[in-house]
Amino acid sequence: MTGWLGPQEWQAVALSLKVAFWATVFSLPLAILVSHALARWDFPGKQAVNGLVHLPLILPPVVTGYLLLLMFGANGPGGRVLETLGMGIAFRWTGAALAAAIMGFPLMVRAIRLSIEAVDQRLEQAAATLGASRLSVFATVTLPLALPGILTGTILGFAKAMGEFGATITFVSNIPGQTQTLPSAIYSFLQVPGGETEAMRLVIVSIFVAMAALILSEVFARRIANRMAGA
Repeated sequence: MTGWLGPQEWQAVALSLKVAFWATVFSLPLAILVSHALARWDFPGKQAVNGLVHLPLILPPVVTGYLLLLMFGANGPGGRVLETLGMGIAFRWTGAALAAAIMGFPLMVRAIRLSIEAVDQRLEQAAATLGASRLSVFATVTLPLALPGILTGTILGFAKAMGEFGATITFVSNIPGQTQTLPSAIYSFLQVPGGETEAMRLVIVSIFVAMAALILSEVFARRIANRMAGA
């Protein structure tokens, strides 16, 4: 692939994979916790939390990116704190990972929540009556049975992170080699006369990565389902 893609194109692909990976890794534990809370707990403000979680699906991505810039930019409250700690994220790849994580988070929560809600609560209650703690019930009963949905949510979050454009370019700009992800590179090439060839190569890479992720998720989901059926 390094011979087929130019240096700038390869940098964009590598950065997109890096951003999508870390966005998924850091958002997955929180997505599982939030999904479990929305599926199993009753607490004041539950609908407000649910609406807040899904807000990035409704808002234009540019609005989300602008809000991140206000919060974590150089003059934002979060940005000033992070800069003091030497951990600024605006106009850096870490900021792109944050934007991608926020945009993919609702898709992860939705898939995982539906999977947890499909788990028979009588199994959880049976484990509890045998003396298992809530954490133990969640770890040994709920989580394994919800694994196919967790896998689906993970793939959806990763795919969304790979394809995120509006929030990312608003928050971290489009700096080649630093914040230029695959969608941003495609956009840049399309703005240059004669850049259609480079853009098409990146489009093909995008399709390949997306299809590979879908195939892998299907393979793993079937293996998990077969193991659960044979258990």
